[in-house]
Formats: sequence, C-alpha cells, structure tokens
Amino acid sequence: MSTVNLVQLQKNLNEVTYPLSKQDLLKYAEEKGIDERVLRALKQLPLKQYETLDDVSKALSETE
Repeated sequence: MSTVNLVQLQKNLNEVTYPLSKQDLLKYAEEKGIDERVLRALKQLPLKQYETLDDVSKALSETE
C-alpha cells in the first residue's frame, strides 16, 4: 500500500510555511531529503496553491 497518512506528512513537512505551491512543496521535500514514499506521493499532487497541511492531505487522498 502506497498511501501516505497525515502523521507521515506532519513529520516530513513540519517546517513548511503555508501557503505554498506544489513546486515549492517538492523543492522543500527534495532539499530536506524527506521519505521517498512521501516524495513520490507529493509528485502526484495537482498543480495548485496549498493553504494548510490538511489541504495537502486532502489532495493526496483524492489522487489515490
């Protein structure tokens, strides 16, 4: 199963400042060397602005 849960997101994205775009999210993830599974999931996100961690989590659950 390749789903990423909210706890994994919180752990990996705990220093992110919202709002931010998908590109900024991926840039942050790559710079921080976050979990490969989380990074793969983030790459599936729609191109848009994310206001909160919940926004990111919701978008991820819709891409599964």
